[in-house]
Amino acid sequence: MFKQSGVIPVLDDRLVLITARKSDRWIIPKGYVEKGLSPADSAAKEAYEEAGLIGKVHHEEVGQYRYRKFGKRFAVQVFPLFIETMLDEWDEMHLRQRRIVSPAEAFELLYHEELKTIVSGFFGIGR
Repeated sequence: MFKQSGVIPVLDDRLVLITARKSDRWIIPKGYVEKGLSPADSAAKEAYEEAGLIGKVHHEEVGQYRYRKFGKRFAVQVFPLFIETMLDEWDEMHLRQRRIVSPAEAFELLYHEELKTIVSGFFGIGR
């Protein structure tokens, strides 16, 4: 099992989603936990690289989800990131789309069922 971490990027009462690099699936910023960084700090770095988001990450996990890709299994720890700045230009802006959505819209757009549950729980919305 490969360990990753990701963030729920919070902007007021909304959140920011991005598309996966090779598909139009809506996801959260995530990636492998970098050596020398905590899972939360590593996830915040991914949000900066993948979505141009800068903010304060909370180190208390709000959930975890699993998925399969290329025949491998991944476990993703999810942390809230409270956005302070959204850059107009960022590393992966030509590889991904970025969208600000309500929690209800995120629930409809997100690809992973377990991630939908984490987002609804975090924002306190019913299914």
